[in-house]
Amino acid sequence: MNLHDLFAIPLRRSPERPALVSPGPITYSELFAEARSLAAGLQGVGLKKGDRVAFFLGNRPELAAFYLAVLHLGAVLVPINLAYRRREIAHMLEDAEPRLLFTERDQLPVLAELDEAERRSVERVILAEELEGFRSDPAGFAPALVDGGDLAMLLYTSGTTGRSKGAMITHDNVLATVTGLLAAWAWQPDDVLLLSLPLFHTHGLVVGLHCALSAGATVRLCRRFDAAETASALLGGEVTLFFGVPTMYVRLVEELRRRREAGERLDLSRVRLFCSGSAPLSPETFEAFRELTGHAILERYGMTETGMNLSNPYAGERVPGTVGTPLPGVSIRIVDSEGNGGEVPAGEAGELLVRGGNVFEGYWRAPEKTAASFSHDREGRRWFHTGDLARRDPASGAVTLLGRRHELILSGGFNVYPREVEEVLAAFPGVREAAVVGRPHPEWGEVPEAFLVTEGEVDVVELTAWCKGQMAGFKVPREVRFLDALPRNALGKVQKHLLPG
Repeated sequence: MNLHDLFAIPLRRSPERPALVSPGPITYSELFAEARSLAAGLQGVGLKKGDRVAFFLGNRPELAAFYLAVLHLGAVLVPINLAYRRREIAHMLEDAEPRLLFTERDQLPVLAELDEAERRSVERVILAEELEGFRSDPAGFAPALVDGGDLAMLLYTSGTTGRSKGAMITHDNVLATVTGLLAAWAWQPDDVLLLSLPLFHTHGLVVGLHCALSAGATVRLCRRFDAAETASALLGGEVTLFFGVPTMYVRLVEELRRRREAGERLDLSRVRLFCSGSAPLSPETFEAFRELTGHAILERYGMTETGMNLSNPYAGERVPGTVGTPLPGVSIRIVDSEGNGGEVPAGEAGELLVRGGNVFEGYWRAPEKTAASFSHDREGRRWFHTGDLARRDPASGAVTLLGRRHELILSGGFNVYPREVEEVLAAFPGVREAAVVGRPHPEWGEVPEAFLVTEGEVDVVELTAWCKGQMAGFKVPREVRFLDALPRNALGKVQKHLLPG
């Protein structure tokens, strides 16, 4: 079974139900007819099973249709974060070697910065605004034979070396996450999901779009998140589901408070589920949202490499600060974080390990990194090391995350690895050494903070501008502090826990 087999069920059951609203309705019949027409066009330019197709565009219905067409041919999606700039995009293109790049006019200035060598694999750039001339008659179209073990996506995630890695996600991996969530969150065909999460991220693409299409539900697709527009949509009486990151909920709380103070009635009774993920949700935001709306936000936990792993219950108590218990088909262990491999008693902290059909195959063209990310237990079962420290409640089994074992900063739902930022900082004239850590932030969860050792004076404004030209804005340090020397141990390793608070 592959993803198209799953999507075919609601297409047959309710072809005239809206699949997308963006801004007007697009039925399941219309969406999949468009996908077949585009697939025929892609086949006509030689796209075949296993080829990679890069996506670099915002939330729009053409993205959904084009992606479904890619799946029809057994090709592999490579989403690119819209915040990325030349250095990051060039690495992804050089590593994944996509044959096609699907984008939009707004992104052409960024892509124009790439030189010929950096985009040498891309045979053709296709614009969302020019799809009218790309469609073909699907009458003679023959979809590829796609098995569950075939790749569906290469999702790039930051690495400790500063070079992002492509997580190989198969059809079976996505199916495991989707079917688990369909059951755990009680998806129904009459659900309407308000989706403003970016589709270049697994939260929006898999948890949002895939689940909705598999359930036969409707997606109200937003170009981007706007607190006022989101509040109006939620209060409009049609939306039943909303998924967001903590930053969105912080802004929603502010907007809803403003409306309540202005005398507006906050009736969100039609919405049956609010979910939060991709970064820790503060207990303060959880309680403030519940006080305003009467809804307890459901927190869950997943990773690029694994899809979804844990979730608070749909029917049951949701405890702020916890990410719940394993989803259907997922198994977990919490082991000694010092590397001894033994499982720790319930209630004690250790590194979280997971296994299940949702867990990725490995990193693209990186067998050593793949091997280092897995271990086997005495029964020979393969476990993925998440790098997250966690503790499991002895009574309820609910898991609380305690932070990253290896310094990952989660800012606004996106991963920031200090090593990558440090490399950019160290390339700036006058910077001799750099250390980057995450600091708590009430809106973004965490933000990067940099400690520098310099030769002479360094202008922080110029340094910040340099960083913004080299990497995504969410990776740029919010604060820069200067030290005479970085704290190191006897072996010369920087001891970040000794940096000033």
